[in-house]
Amino acid sequence: METAPDRGPRQERSRLTRARLMDAAVACLAERGVPGATVSAVAERAGVSRGAAQHHFPTREELLLAALRHMVDSRGADLRRRAASVQAGPGRTEAVVQMVVDAFSGPDFDAALQLWAAAAGEPALSAQLIPLEEQVGRELHHAVVDLLDADESVPGTREAVQATLDLARGLGLANLLTDDRARRRRVVGQWARMLEHTLRGEDVPEADTRR
Repeated sequence: METAPDRGPRQERSRLTRARLMDAAVACLAERGVPGATVSAVAERAGVSRGAAQHHFPTREELLLAALRHMVDSRGADLRRRAASVQAGPGRTEAVVQMVVDAFSGPDFDAALQLWAAAAGEPALSAQLIPLEEQVGRELHHAVVDLLDADESVPGTREAVQATLDLARGLGLANLLTDDRARRRRVVGQWARMLEHTLRGEDVPEADTRR
């Protein structure tokens, strides 16, 4: 009979194995796309057997969706840690917007994009991905509301927060093929200034187009 002290290390090994598999799945998705993110390829990258991988994730779809959930949670935790170090006052809104934009870049975003693109042509995968994306979208929205200390009872605030997420996703897509950092910084700065007016319930001033 397995005792409680024995179960502890076994559960920790199981948790670490799952984490390695999900990290490996993200890397395979980003580098090879969905066709290359097979259970065998992910298991090899994680350093475990195919059987061990299927013990944790019986199907490839379960593995890939768990990987998406895993990377969203990791990015969300990182975003909150970074935001906690930014002082309140001038510049915080722009700093938070920049952090949100940064979250939609890099290998994790590339992996998510590969999964989204594949789901568009795979109804079975799409049916499982859409509910997860809806849940993730709600969680990201609430996280940004908290980070901005936004009051959604102020007219336009809810839409402005969602537009921040949509902007971040769009800038991430634009940055896939070319290094777009300079333009991104200008866009982030302008959006942050407009967002601050909305968060305070003020009319957004017209942009100066003379430059």
